[in-house]
Amino acid sequence: MESARPATTADHESIAALATEAIAELEPTRGGALWSRREARLRPVDASIAAAIDDDATFVVVGTIDEVVLGYGITHVEDLHDGGRLAIVDDLYVTDGARGVGVGEAMMDAVIAWCEGQGCIGVDAMALPGNRATKNFFERFGLTARAIVVHRALGPAAEVTG
Repeated sequence: MESARPATTADHESIAALATEAIAELEPTRGGALWSRREARLRPVDASIAAAIDDDATFVVVGTIDEVVLGYGITHVEDLHDGGRLAIVDDLYVTDGARGVGVGEAMMDAVIAWCEGQGCIGVDAMALPGNRATKNFFERFGLTARAIVVHRALGPAAEVTG
């Protein structure tokens, strides 16, 4: 049975493996090369995963099937200029073989509940261009585009950032 729960330090190794898998999966996709250099977790991911699990201002969730960790999510809160709070989903990933069965949905439900508990005015998450499955997933939870980031690669970087 699929479910989600807050991560513990015992989940560190599983989350680190999934984070590494997520980066490897997204890096070769459209927009993924620059994403992996700017937004993805710094590799090796171990230190940032451990810090997130230990940070009270960050919510780390794992998605499971029959208690086996097959997905993870990391969300933090950003304080806005007007005193409001915005939740940012930094990571949300389910390993390929466990997609489409409710693991991601269980984690997103837990993320939304945590964000509401933090008094957030909204939730932001990122989907790379062309990743329709991720965009559709987030839209099922009411997340819609509020900004579009455009980019032009320059010089030799043009070959690796597109």
